[in-house]
Amino acid sequence: MDGFPKNVKLISTQRFIHGGRSSGNFNNFNLALHVNDNKENVIENRNILEGLFNLPSSPVWINQVHSSICIDAALTNTIIEADASFTSRVGIVCGIMTADCLPVFVSKKNGTMVGLAHAGWRGLVSGVIDNLIKSFNSDGEHLIVHLGPAISKHYFEVGEEVMRLYLSKNVNFERSFLIKNNKIYLDLYDAAKVILEGLHINSISGGDRCTFHESEDFFSYRRDGLNSGRMAHLIWME
Repeated sequence: MDGFPKNVKLISTQRFIHGGRSSGNFNNFNLALHVNDNKENVIENRNILEGLFNLPSSPVWINQVHSSICIDAALTNTIIEADASFTSRVGIVCGIMTADCLPVFVSKKNGTMVGLAHAGWRGLVSGVIDNLIKSFNSDGEHLIVHLGPAISKHYFEVGEEVMRLYLSKNVNFERSFLIKNNKIYLDLYDAAKVILEGLHINSISGGDRCTFHESEDFFSYRRDGLNSGRMAHLIWME
């Protein structure tokens, strides 16, 4: 990724890949075990993932619950409830899965620590990005962030109560909402930038894809519902 240290690797998978085993609505590279896909196919997809990207170890997956919990991936032996992880150890792979929520990749500019957050509207407003950044114990000017593929503001309709909740947390979130035809839409990318800029982080890339609209490239829960697969997002240090 442009701008990231050379020893830091990050990837976001797409829904199709040569050799992917899932079929039907999960066609063909679903990586989640909790979405009623065939278990054997998902496990094979995960094996393909590790080999294709030459991962140094199996990803440290977390049980995502739309929380603000952030964990040290190097100290995790079982899958626990969390929505962000970080590591300062070479070869540890932080991993999350999404199908509209926002993946937030973070690295120290000197390449000594990395982390990753799963930021849906609940986690974002409750502080998952904030908690991940705090784990770095570093000034914002020393961090770099990439925003992976998520649902765009043109398709992410929310209720008035969501907008009220955001504005009660930070009035600067007002810029992240679009009101059109009496409907309210949330820009997850911009809301993340509000948080990051408030933490003095200005090295931010990404934020230009839409999982809902780009159906050939991405799974989308808003579009496909319970039959949506999941993409994986990984970050690690070599």
